[in-house]
Amino acid sequence: MKKLIALSFIAFACTSCQKIEETISSVVTETTEKAQQKAQETIEESVTEQIGKIVQSENIQFKEVFPHENNLVLENAVGKKVAFPNGTPFYVFKYKVADKDLLISTLVSQPTTDEAQSKKEFEKVDGSAIIEKITFFQKFLPANAIDLSFLDDIKNDKNIEYYKVKRFPNASTIIYNPKNEMVYQFVEVKK
Repeated sequence: MKKLIALSFIAFACTSCQKIEETISSVVTETTEKAQQKAQETIEESVTEQIGKIVQSENIQFKEVFPHENNLVLENAVGKKVAFPNGTPFYVFKYKVADKDLLISTLVSQPTTDEAQSKKEFEKVDGSAIIEKITFFQKFLPANAIDLSFLDDIKNDKNIEYYKVKRFPNASTIIYNPKNEMVYQFVEVKK
């Protein structure tokens, strides 16, 4: 009987120790994961803050960059000017346009400072390189500087059209969604 009680006690102790060990292991794992997540969030916030100090953005109107609008009607136009540390500006516009052809012809007819480096025609292009470039730039922009939530939509929608218009010093990349007539325009200023 004493052996049975001793064996029961030993079995109970082993079971209790195992449960305590599992609890401790679970708490340690959970704490480690939380600490790693917090460290990652802190690093991301710090990087975003530092990039935000380097990369500045401000609101800008479409007509400030493209003064010759040719009766172009833009709805819900939002524009940002992003200045990188080297001083080169980069413009991002989001708007709706009812007449895509008028938009493109307006951009192609913009004055240029160097006709030799400019093209008199637009070019319809494949969007994969554009998406890749936007995804790359997204890493360097401060949080909330530019809304790039549309990126997932353009990655998956095969009806999206992509155009390039090169009028030195401005090189425009136009992303046009024919379903909702939404345009995302990225303007690089060449030097």
